[in-house]
Amino acid sequence: MTAASLNNKYDYFLSDIELIALITNRETANKGFGLLLNQYQERLYWHVRRIVLSHEDADDVLQNVFIKVFRYLPNFKGDSSLYTWLFRIATNEAIGLIKKRKPNINLPDDEIKEEVVAKLKSDPYFNGDDAMLHLKAAIASLPEKQMLVFNMKYFEGTKYNDMAEILETSVGALKASYHHAVKKIEMYIKEVQY
Repeated sequence: MTAASLNNKYDYFLSDIELIALITNRETANKGFGLLLNQYQERLYWHVRRIVLSHEDADDVLQNVFIKVFRYLPNFKGDSSLYTWLFRIATNEAIGLIKKRKPNINLPDDEIKEEVVAKLKSDPYFNGDDAMLHLKAAIASLPEKQMLVFNMKYFEGTKYNDMAEILETSVGALKASYHHAVKKIEMYIKEVQY
């Protein structure tokens, strides 16, 4: 594939092999990386945003993700799909940001929930109604793994096999985490209603 023929390629998604070949070729590296961004940036943004909650944090994490991708893509062995590799990097970066900012002291659950709701309400990019606000607060109150699994299954429709590769765990553990997350979210929503 030549650099001149790439201009017609923006209309459809390229395979992993095509993207990697473009990015690792000096002549087509910039175009290839642009196509990779075009293909994955929005999905990665929303994946990260559901983890870190704020637009600014999601943008920061995403920038770090694509810096790592650009740096390490030539070493990509293809043991997993490009999709799962990208989402694993994005997930790890988002969790890393949360852990870096998380205070060393444990706040009571009610204070965490109030903080999440306040943060969402003050976010100029959040445009959901009260139901979505309560759902987001319920999700944010979940343990880390359950939050990730719920977001990936409910919002992104990620298949358990892909999720197992991204989160490096078993399908059975993911199904159990999703089930527990749904139950906790249902309880949270019921408490809010009363």
